[in-house]
Amino acid sequence: MLGGVEIDHDRGLLGHSDADVLLHAIMDAVLGATGLGDIGQHFPPSEERWRDASSLDLLAWVAGLIAQHGWRTVNVDATLVAERPRIAPHVPAMRERIAAGLGVAVDAVGIKATTNERLGALGREEGMAALAVALVMRE
Repeated sequence: MLGGVEIDHDRGLLGHSDADVLLHAIMDAVLGATGLGDIGQHFPPSEERWRDASSLDLLAWVAGLIAQHGWRTVNVDATLVAERPRIAPHVPAMRERIAAGLGVAVDAVGIKATTNERLGALGREEGMAALAVALVMRE
């Protein structure tokens, strides 16, 4: 799972939930921008109830939490760092799912991908990284 989209590939990501690194970065950006902690605080891997959880469900929960505290997401922008798989064909579906989870328009979601030019652990395809920023506004 990447950006809420199941991508057929010979490798996958390991994590307590569905390991969607892109959605995890977006959730952390939104939570951080509102001063409401991070996903480790809200969905600790020590709690079995989060095992295999859908990150899309967690994203919707985060959107609800920030709304309870008087915030709304204006936009998010994220970058995935991975050698493979190719992300571009999946970006439109990712943007739609992320927008729905956050309750924003599709054009308020930016998704990009880059490689690590075969350098380091990411370049050796030992994992992926995602970076995200979020603009939030008080309601």
